[in-house]
Amino acid sequence: MLTVRQRLLALLTLCLVLLAAPALPAQASGRASAPAPGQAAARNPVVFVHGYNADPGVWGSLREDLRADGYADSELFSFGYDTHQSVNEVLSGRLAAYVDEVRRQTGAARVDLVAHSFGSLVTRWYVKFGGGAPYVERWVSLAGPNRGTSTAWACALWDQACRDMTPGSYVVKNLNSGDETPGAVRYATFWSNCDEVINPDDSVPLTGAVNTPVGCLKHNDLLGDDPTSAGVRAFLRS
Repeated sequence: MLTVRQRLLALLTLCLVLLAAPALPAQASGRASAPAPGQAAARNPVVFVHGYNADPGVWGSLREDLRADGYADSELFSFGYDTHQSVNEVLSGRLAAYVDEVRRQTGAARVDLVAHSFGSLVTRWYVKFGGGAPYVERWVSLAGPNRGTSTAWACALWDQACRDMTPGSYVVKNLNSGDETPGAVRYATFWSNCDEVINPDDSVPLTGAVNTPVGCLKHNDLLGDDPTSAGVRAFLRS
């Protein structure tokens, strides 16, 4: 059995060990910490919206470029839809539901939209009239018929989407009435002066957007063009 003196010596030794030990870090609370001053916020997920008679597969090249820039597959989404339906009555509402699901999955407050051709009208209607402005930070249009295209008359007789793309249609007229680039969204367009689908070529640029001519490219070539991809990625980083 230890004597009183031995017990006191043991207690004194334990106290000295505890005082000399390094302090333990505080236990994590489980909540994400706020970014340090000057630290960049997390980037937005990107939602791609393809054009008429196309599918999400058209985004393969740009998706690869964004992955090379550091995006994860979990940050890249492609909205697939029936391109023969109306912009305002059907498609913009379905896009709204899709964006809501992307935000739910990722926890992001906003997304960046990248659209090609007819997808530009679908995304613009969602932003301007479908309640999307608070949930979109950047909007990009590649070869979009933003002021209509006369080539759409070729199929307008039997196809609602084609009618929506004709110059002066209900969709085109309303999208371009008042502010063409509404809300706090940042807008960018990329257009070609050799586009065989968009007529006239300058139907793509919008007042209030960053409008970039890409030279002489065919309509679908903008999807795989390296300088166009670099321009889109730079805008998404800005």
